[in-house]
Amino acid sequence: MKHWLPLLFLSLLFGCGGSDKATIFDISAANLSYGTTAVILFEGHFIGGQGLKTDIPNCASQVIAASTPTQLAIRCTVKASGDMLVRVTNAAGEVVFAKILNVPAPQVSFDTSKGQIVAELNPNAAPVTVDNFLEYVKTGFYANTLFHRVIPNFVIQGGGFISGLAPQAGAGEPIALESNKGLSNLRGTLAMARITEPNSATSQFYFNLKDNPTLDFQNADNPGYAVFGKIVQGLDVMDTIGAVPTSVQSGQQDVPIGEVVVKTVTRIK
Repeated sequence: MKHWLPLLFLSLLFGCGGSDKATIFDISAANLSYGTTAVILFEGHFIGGQGLKTDIPNCASQVIAASTPTQLAIRCTVKASGDMLVRVTNAAGEVVFAKILNVPAPQVSFDTSKGQIVAELNPNAAPVTVDNFLEYVKTGFYANTLFHRVIPNFVIQGGGFISGLAPQAGAGEPIALESNKGLSNLRGTLAMARITEPNSATSQFYFNLKDNPTLDFQNADNPGYAVFGKIVQGLDVMDTIGAVPTSVQSGQQDVPIGEVVVKTVTRIK
């Protein structure tokens, strides 16, 4: 979903002369990635009094970073991925220049004792869930945690326990459920685990070993589980984990007999 923020005047870019034209040569960006601070650079020749404005969707907390007579740099936090149409308009609201900038979808790498899994996240469909997960990744919460639950031909679950099935300390507050967002529990997708209360997910996640439509939103009484990403590399690793032998341990079922460790989870894009 796009959020069109208030237009920022380019009046800091000034010039002299009688021309009524304004020429914009280019729009570019540095550090353009979801959830991070980017710098959008407008380059051109702006004539004073033209009322030129920038229009930058999905870019929150916009502040002017620097300016010269031919450049304006705006710093903002990117709040969506995919194509982002950035425009310059005049006082009449006419578009005088536009360019599409691409924001790559965030990706994270799971370095496990069975190999590497790379998952691409979908912040446009599930922003609360993605932001929550990326915060755990940023703080290193998932380092040396376990895939503590493996059910063949169903799911592999992790993100809550360390060696010996001890709870990992430092889990945050539960988040709102985003299960009815157009994403389905298909094979290779990444979703949040929770207890019976719909809005109870914190750090635990799972990968779907097969298509599991029964885990999708059905209705208010059966709200399902929030999918927020998919594997783009390492399906074979997921399947290897999904085939490990399990037993009942410390009162929990489906626990791998030999610990499957998530060494680290890191953001790579």
